[in-house]
Amino acid sequence: MPLQQLVQYFNDRFEAEHHSNIRPFILEKSLVGGIFGPIQISSVFEPVRRTDDNEALVGHIAQLSVTPYNNNRHSQQSIEVGDLLTDVITQPADFQSIINLDRLCRTVHMLNYLTYSPKGGVLFLDVDPRHILGIKQDHGAYFEEIIIKCGLATQNVVISMTVNSFYALHHTQLLDGLNNYRQRGYQIALNIGSLYAANGLRDLIDKLSANYLRISAPETETSQHSNINLLSALSSSAELQNLIGGQTILQQVKQKKQADIATSARFNLVQGDYYDQLVTDHLRCL
Repeated sequence: MPLQQLVQYFNDRFEAEHHSNIRPFILEKSLVGGIFGPIQISSVFEPVRRTDDNEALVGHIAQLSVTPYNNNRHSQQSIEVGDLLTDVITQPADFQSIINLDRLCRTVHMLNYLTYSPKGGVLFLDVDPRHILGIKQDHGAYFEEIIIKCGLATQNVVISMTVNSFYALHHTQLLDGLNNYRQRGYQIALNIGSLYAANGLRDLIDKLSANYLRISAPETETSQHSNINLLSALSSSAELQNLIGGQTILQQVKQKKQADIATSARFNLVQGDYYDQLVTDHLRCL
């Protein structure tokens, strides 16, 4: 189905679900955006590469691009969309608002990913843990309909959940929700913001047996002792993930020292500006 027709379809669906005339999805210059209050959200796709072959793409991590939305023709609509979707600041426990916003973002990502999908690989999509906690059953069923409508398959989508020590307290509910996704064919990733968080979440990592473990690259220190400790901790996390049959990703790598750590700690996959620049420079030399 052409992209314009898909945008119209999901706008029709949004209208019907919310019993309103709001149409939040827009198509401009072959890029889909979603209106959310005074802002417009769209997609940026970050390449995930093999550590031992940086030109080999494994997939892409979808990230949000946010710009002001000042189209006067839709100013009232944008305000109403914000009211419908979320009021997180005043109602931090409003799970339904979080779920609605999460679904809006993921629909935008899926539509924009259609131009990338012929290249193969998987798409990593972040899901708010509160979304998983807010849905009692059938996790992934709503999104599966979107994926199928776009002509893709759940097997090529990785549901990626950012976790910290707070959410580890709800690990039973989170595990149940993520396993529901897995039963529908989705792959699963745990996204760890820092190395120290990874050390405190070893039990969750072990129990979930995620397909991927994402860890953000640590800031490298000038002290050799500090770097040895970093390497030891990262190697331990990578070893645990390998033992459960999953793969590791060191992400947000910006400099050679961090890239060296990814290799030494035996991370399977990498992502970051450092590798993008390496590949760009190599192509220029061809």
